[in-house]
Amino acid sequence: MAIVATVTVANCTRDDAAALPDSPFPPGVDHRKEAVNGVEVGQRLMAAGEYELALDSFTRAALDQGMTPEILTGIGTANLGLGRLGQAEPMLRRAVSEAPDWPEAWNNLGVLLMETGELSEAKQVFQKAYALDNGESDSIRDNLRIALAKSENVVHTEPQQEEFKLVQRGQGDFVIRKTP
Repeated sequence: MAIVATVTVANCTRDDAAALPDSPFPPGVDHRKEAVNGVEVGQRLMAAGEYELALDSFTRAALDQGMTPEILTGIGTANLGLGRLGQAEPMLRRAVSEAPDWPEAWNNLGVLLMETGELSEAKQVFQKAYALDNGESDSIRDNLRIALAKSENVVHTEPQQEEFKLVQRGQGDFVIRKTP
């Protein structure tokens, strides 16, 4: 019986014990490598519907890169996804003032205006985004169609209870879709 126990213990020892590190803790962070771009991480998180984490990522990216129009749009859109319309609006308005030729920023501002019920301004903003995009983006065209349809149907006396969802299409543009 003692022979069996000795053979079992001998089989449990490792021959490559010299390859193990001296510390029982996991290895640290490799600071020599380049960190992943915070804007890219934020966009991925937005696509996954993780708006709070995306907001954190865009905020960290702003520390490194400054408040670029892309970061302003990301922060505004993340706040829009969280339902923080009052916080989203100044960010999106600032983004379109700093990058007046960027259709995605105009589109996201239009989505915000649709959510706040400002249909006439939303229609104008979507028209601007559509013109800047040369009609190439399906999501901007769909948003413009929704805004035009809603602005034509203003004669309804009863409020419509429709819920819309923010959906990302590509790199930073969003479309409003009805939730089923």
